[in-house]
Amino acid sequence: MQLPEPYFTRVFKPVLFILLLSPALYYGVAFWQDQLGANPLEAIIRGLGDWGLRILLITLLVSPLRRVLNWPQVLRTRRMLGLFAYFYVVLHLLGYLWFDQFFDWEEIWFDILERPFITVGMIAFVLLTPLAITSTKGMIRRLGKKWKHLHTLIYPASILAVLHFWWMVKLDKREPLIYAFILAILLGERLFRKVRSTKRYTSLRRH
Repeated sequence: MQLPEPYFTRVFKPVLFILLLSPALYYGVAFWQDQLGANPLEAIIRGLGDWGLRILLITLLVSPLRRVLNWPQVLRTRRMLGLFAYFYVVLHLLGYLWFDQFFDWEEIWFDILERPFITVGMIAFVLLTPLAITSTKGMIRRLGKKWKHLHTLIYPASILAVLHFWWMVKLDKREPLIYAFILAILLGERLFRKVRSTKRYTSLRRH
């Protein structure tokens, strides 16, 4: 599968950008028009976190999608997806720090130490931060092979993000279970490919 280059650059990527930005625009407009229920600030914080996790999982989907559809161009959307995932994670964190804790750093530190879902959420944010910082073409050239090793941090960060959501939800676990199932498939596919590649390499060396 190969889209014509002008169509991919001028149509597909701008449309993808607008789609990725639309959740933030929705929450902004809905808040302005008082359409987020009895606790709009909580709805915004939760919603932004949900979208951060969803886009993070979509970012992990890019490589399998490229292999299944034989669509190398899709790899060029991965940086945009990853940065948007981080964008929503930052907004989610900022909402928690501002609206939930009012930048009370003593209370925030207590939360990090005493509430496991906050702990793993913060660790996930810390792991994602160097990925966002090193996403530029200049950093990719500067780091060379180390860049790929660094960006494997997306795997533990994704696991912790799903765990953060799982522990945060107290009653209905269906949605975090869906995300956990999707993540298990995405990581399982990568593990399967790595094991198969290792076995093939070992077999060739023996012969």
